[in-house]
Amino acid sequence: MKKVMLSFVLLSVGIIVNAQSQSEDKKNDEKEKGFKKENLFTGGSIALAFYSGGSTLGASPVFGYRIANWVDAGVVVNYTHDSRRDYPNLNDKLRRSVYGGGAFTRIYPVRFLFAQAQFEHNFTSEKFIPSVGTNQQYKTDANSLLVGAGIAQGRAPGSNTFFYFAILWDVLKLPESPYVNVLDNNGTTRANPIIKAGVNIGLFEGGYGRGGRYR
Repeated sequence: MKKVMLSFVLLSVGIIVNAQSQSEDKKNDEKEKGFKKENLFTGGSIALAFYSGGSTLGASPVFGYRIANWVDAGVVVNYTHDSRRDYPNLNDKLRRSVYGGGAFTRIYPVRFLFAQAQFEHNFTSEKFIPSVGTNQQYKTDANSLLVGAGIAQGRAPGSNTFFYFAILWDVLKLPESPYVNVLDNNGTTRANPIIKAGVNIGLFEGGYGRGGRYR
């Protein structure tokens, strides 16, 4: 919880420094009402890691809509596959897949910073293949509420195309969540930081008009 509070403190500092710029963006939003296809965006992030004893592959595509210049929302689909060998013992193998989806919203108190909340429901499937003995399978599912903050690099007024970096935590901390560690047999959990780096891509963006707005 302290980490989450720190994220919002940093956002508050940004609000003070850039209050005037944000006010101008909101005034421009008032001029743009109704559905606009240029407000649609896609994008997301991928995970690709190879290390001694295993690998991680994953993707989190998103599809969303810029409701106003200071807020957007959308849906996300998750899939991650982990493969380990010699875990926990020599010649043992572990296969783990996590898949699911959810919805998110981002609020931009200033142009380059955002707070994010993302609700997800994920399914986890694990298969343990020991070098000696019978294979073991485990399946579960859980809700997660990811909360945190991030930086939007290259985000211009009226544009949905930019790179982002965010750190989130699962504040529900359910034992079955793929984002937590279970610390003891009593079910005590600790939320792991979730680091996301990806790209937003505007689907129908045209050329810039006067004042940095899209035509």
